[in-house]
Amino acid sequence: MGMTMTQKILAHGAGLKKVEAGQLIQAKLDLVLGNDITSPVAIHEMEKFDKKSVFDKDKIALVPDHFVPNKDIKSAEHCKCVREFAKKNDITNYFEVGEMGIEHALLPERGLTVPGDVIIGADSHTCTYGALGAFSTGVGSTDMAAGMATGEAWFKVPSAIKFNLTGKPAKWISGKDIILHIIGLIGVDGALYKSMEFTGDGIAHLSMDDRFTIANMAIEAGGKNGIFPVDEKTIAYLKEHATREYDVFEADADAVYDAEYTIELDKLKPTVSFPHLPENTHTIDEVGEIAIDQVVIGSCTNGRLDDMRIAASLLKGRHVAKGMRCIVIPATQKIYLQCMEEGLLKTFIEAGCVVSTPTCGPCLGGYMGILAEGERCVSTTNRNFVGRMGHVKSEIYLASPAVAAASAVLGRIAGPEEL
Repeated sequence: MGMTMTQKILAHGAGLKKVEAGQLIQAKLDLVLGNDITSPVAIHEMEKFDKKSVFDKDKIALVPDHFVPNKDIKSAEHCKCVREFAKKNDITNYFEVGEMGIEHALLPERGLTVPGDVIIGADSHTCTYGALGAFSTGVGSTDMAAGMATGEAWFKVPSAIKFNLTGKPAKWISGKDIILHIIGLIGVDGALYKSMEFTGDGIAHLSMDDRFTIANMAIEAGGKNGIFPVDEKTIAYLKEHATREYDVFEADADAVYDAEYTIELDKLKPTVSFPHLPENTHTIDEVGEIAIDQVVIGSCTNGRLDDMRIAASLLKGRHVAKGMRCIVIPATQKIYLQCMEEGLLKTFIEAGCVVSTPTCGPCLGGYMGILAEGERCVSTTNRNFVGRMGHVKSEIYLASPAVAAASAVLGRIAGPEEL
């Protein structure tokens, strides 16, 4: 019986020749991640340990991004706690305002995540780095504290589901449409504590940004992680962003999967997730007339350069609907700067959008786009739970940057081909 990609990485991290689904292992960590919400809890937990210092100052990443720049006194105190901890421990990868970004876009951009890594982060969307062929998963702040102190973590080896992606997606079909389709297919608990492993000839047609988006939302299907094989596009991305050595693992031909699905990319349509679960999906031709009040284009799911370019291509020469609020959030300072150099910021502003500094803000109902009672928002974020972006009687519709941009122009949920 062979091993999946994830199982091979975990076996390597644990120093074992072989692992099986359900086995408890202790693996060495290549990176431990925290943000301004989760890190203070971990830091206070570490204060209870006998060991007060981190295991390796180069293998900790602290990224204030949820309420940065600080929105109030409480968020300022949280960031102060993280800042002082980073200074005390001489943390190499602490990202202050001005060099920060949304954590799951920033770390790959900085070359801190590479194939074969075992990564934990006190944020559920840490599974993003599976796009690079790493094992990465979200953990609680207590596990983050233990990881920072010891450089190790306990895992139950997950079983896996294989998703065979075939064909070439149509022009406006992106990674967001693909993962929303999959979540609609299997449900929000369809991959509970399982590795979602993506294979097939269709992967060659997906950009790295598409893959980051798909891996990012594995958690929305209950997945322990999402992971892609390392191919030419992955290697090209790593040459541009990373300098570290890395290990490439491939699934065995006789690896065991709990289930297998074939996703025909050429048959997919723009997909929208209705309130109040990501699994409540509808293709754009099933949506009907739904007026909206706000659009958010950004987040760790869809704030990358490809997303900005797609949105700008649809907004160029057009204007958002009267009364519409359209908030655009480039995910990192580097992406923001590239948007400026390419003229994308000019396009957004001329179209009537507001452009924000990199932040998670509106995604979790923090700031920069809170919804009032009865308001509807089309968002490129990853969750549309009750009250996620504000009032419990507001509504969130998850969609791709293309659908979000078209919706902003038309004032209702709309596909890009309607423009």
